[in-house]
Amino acid sequence: MYALPDPATFSILPWRPRTNAVARMFCDIVTPDGCPFEGDPRAVLRRNLERAAKMGFTYYVAPEIEFFYFKDSESTIPLDESGYFDQDPQDLATDLRRETVLTLEELGIPVESSHHEVAPSQHEIDLRHTNALTMADSVITFKVAAKEVAAANGVRATFMPRPSDKMHGSGMHSHLSLFTGETNAFYDEADPRHLSTIGRQFLAGLLRHGPEITAITNQWVNSYKRLVPGYEAPVYSAWTDSAWGDLVRVPAVRPGREDSVRIEYRAPDSACNPYLAFSVMLAAGLEGIENDYELSEPISENLDSLAPAELEALGVQKLPGNLSEAVSLAENSDVLRNALGERVHESFLQNKRIEWQEYERTVTDYEVNRYLRAL
Repeated sequence: MYALPDPATFSILPWRPRTNAVARMFCDIVTPDGCPFEGDPRAVLRRNLERAAKMGFTYYVAPEIEFFYFKDSESTIPLDESGYFDQDPQDLATDLRRETVLTLEELGIPVESSHHEVAPSQHEIDLRHTNALTMADSVITFKVAAKEVAAANGVRATFMPRPSDKMHGSGMHSHLSLFTGETNAFYDEADPRHLSTIGRQFLAGLLRHGPEITAITNQWVNSYKRLVPGYEAPVYSAWTDSAWGDLVRVPAVRPGREDSVRIEYRAPDSACNPYLAFSVMLAAGLEGIENDYELSEPISENLDSLAPAELEALGVQKLPGNLSEAVSLAENSDVLRNALGERVHESFLQNKRIEWQEYERTVTDYEVNRYLRAL
């Protein structure tokens, strides 16, 4: 299916001692009088973390970041034809992923695991859970590091949500948890799924407000080419403890690992702004806690096969199908407006409206290939 580049044009990266010193610095933007600038995404996340802290919670996030390696910036020619969890030490892409992991560790960013993903030349690196602000900084650093390592070796790393209709998209499944001190607030030994009342309310908040926060977790026109049936990406605001296609999953907990109880939110792609995405996921969950939302039972049906009336009877909402739909939902969301602040909310949506208008005016290759000779 894919024309791979000539292996002779690449050399596998040799092992080398890692002695280069690298530094990074993150800053908060303030006004001349020293107040936080309300348009700063980092300040947005800080404000939402303060809301959680007043309720007694510390918010932790662990993202699974997927991305592609391509031969160059002008094509989507992959560097390998491997599949899910394949291990081929002769692949340049595998070497690039290892080099990226070592770079992250050198920068003080702990990596939990890494592996090859489903599509050719698609890879995943999972960062070890930490507080949300540190993690947002780490995600920004991660994307720069991955691109720099790739560029230094003459190839392209991209976090575009779905760079080809022949491939799966790249997500950033985010594992979320709240702690009170050293105790996981989501854990309940008596519950069959070990999910506490707080955890159930948080999950219910994500389900109820998931469609309206999608403009933030999936902020690009291309994001919605990933959120389609058949590619292990969520299409409906439903939850499960087993399947992989729903918006929210509650992973099973091993005995003795009670601190690992978490909620996996599967909509975000790795091209989102992590400060804003982590903010709105937290805000949606806290709404559920503050307002005692009831959690429905997990969905076992194949939702793609159900009619709209059947989905409505189950209380299942569909996620927006494109950026325009997402912006419309976000415009009227008090949860989103309160989480982002008035300034960021309006500026973000204004930029997204412009992006959608530009997209609507663009004549695509699909249209040229389908209509130019036929019409």
